[in-house]
Amino acid sequence: MASFDTTRPSASFAGGLDNIFGNLLAAFVDWNTNRSVRRELLNMTDRELDDIGLNRADIYKMKF
Repeated sequence: MASFDTTRPSASFAGGLDNIFGNLLAAFVDWNTNRSVRRELLNMTDRELDDIGLNRADIYKMKF
């Protein structure tokens, strides 16, 4: 039985665009996640933050 490969390598330009778009999308998702988590933490009271071992200064230093 004969077989052959029907897949083709993507063109370097098109592959580059996919990579750029993927990187931009990943950066946006990371930024949005950080923004959402930071906003939720900033809405907590000092007591709630203390309960989870954080203070307000820690919120701005963290990368989520």
